[in-house]
Amino acid sequence: MPRLTIVVAATRNNGIGRAATLPWRLPKEMSFFRQITSAAPEGSMNAVVMGRATWESIPKKFRPLPKRLNIVISRNTQYELMPSDAETPQASVYLQSSVESVAERLAQPQNVEKPLYRSFVVGGAHIYGATLALPPSSETFVDRILLTRVLSPAFEDCDVFFPDFLAENSTEVGQSGWRRASHKELKEWAGFDVPEGVQEENGVQYEFQMWVR
Repeated sequence: MPRLTIVVAATRNNGIGRAATLPWRLPKEMSFFRQITSAAPEGSMNAVVMGRATWESIPKKFRPLPKRLNIVISRNTQYELMPSDAETPQASVYLQSSVESVAERLAQPQNVEKPLYRSFVVGGAHIYGATLALPPSSETFVDRILLTRVLSPAFEDCDVFFPDFLAENSTEVGQSGWRRASHKELKEWAGFDVPEGVQEENGVQYEFQMWVR
């Protein structure tokens, strides 16, 4: 049964965006994002699931994200993912109307051109919330969060937030809790060397974390 992995960068207060853009510029963190969402065994590929606004925030020349199956969620079933005169994209991209329809596509191998290795949810806030709300008893749910925790500055002017998954989980009876994995577990799961401890770029301090349930 499909499992979903969330990839997100968030402040201590779970801020993830400001004025429809990222509040920070972290090239090494973006490199981690590209590597973790692209790395798959020969003959397979990963999926990246995102909302329409996140799709539109990606510069046109970089979308669809290469070497990954791109899935965009929009209630507008007539939404045009690629202009009619666009060149043939380097990666496949599909439009789905809901998180539930995404789960159906991921669960049926005949709906994708290559076997799927891992499926990543990459934003935005509404899609994060909707996928986190999927119960662990369902066929598709989030069992892992790759969190880049932005430690400082506080970026108090963020106006978009990641759900407080730790606080929400503490009130849910009968569900297993989230556990922060060790850095060794993170590296082993990633399959490549992930920098350990506090990192700093452009005056921003952050740390790579992995949470599992």
